[in-house]
Amino acid sequence: MWTVVYIAPNKKEATRIQNILTKEGILVKLRELSPSHCGHNCSVEILVPEAEVDEALEIINTI
Repeated sequence: MWTVVYIAPNKKEATRIQNILTKEGILVKLRELSPSHCGHNCSVEILVPEAEVDEALEIINTI
């Protein structure tokens, strides 16, 4: 199961965090909130597999 670990304020920030997590070997999915209305200025959920939540949160907290 995928779990939301962070909600980024925009696509650019979400992609930055996704790249950092991916470099650490964590699988990441991005899911835009209301993608049809706001383009790149939408909030974006960052999801990781349930088993990797703790590691992902540790990495995000050091950013």
